[in-house]
Amino acid sequence: MEKAKQLFFSYQGHFFQMNRGGDSEEYKSYCVAKEVEAEWYKEMIDQVAGELSIMNWNAVSRMEAIVKYYKDSMILEKVISFVSQHIKGSDSIVKLMYAEKIIEIIRSLKNVLSDEVLHKALKVTLGTLEDIISKPLVIDPGHELKLFDLKDKKSLNNRARKNIDVLHELLG
Repeated sequence: MEKAKQLFFSYQGHFFQMNRGGDSEEYKSYCVAKEVEAEWYKEMIDQVAGELSIMNWNAVSRMEAIVKYYKDSMILEKVISFVSQHIKGSDSIVKLMYAEKIIEIIRSLKNVLSDEVLHKALKVTLGTLEDIISKPLVIDPGHELKLFDLKDKKSLNNRARKNIDVLHELLG
């Protein structure tokens, strides 16, 4: 069963990718119960949530990938909790990347989110985007604007405004 768990985690519970990687038959041979997979998803989510960082957004990207196949609002709640506690002092790019990842997570979970979780996520994300617009451009070393298809503060603000429009669409 340990080998099945290793396979499950290595593919982030994504069975299509497991099939593409040639490991689905082996995984199926372990006859893992759906309840066990649900426990593994929760364990994986907790592990990845512990890796969330303002230094990079690999973990939030992994959360975004997991949510496409495991629809649990706990994923969004963990990301929102992290952002609420840690993002304020980050540079403009980190704020934008987290806001955009949260929007994608909301899109994936829209049909399973409670109104309370949705509104909290929208409030935190909107606050982050408004913070980008209202404050001076701050870029940490390694975060070059052109790497993110941005040219200057104006293009950053425009992208933040477009994301605010998306939030309004998600609310409606």
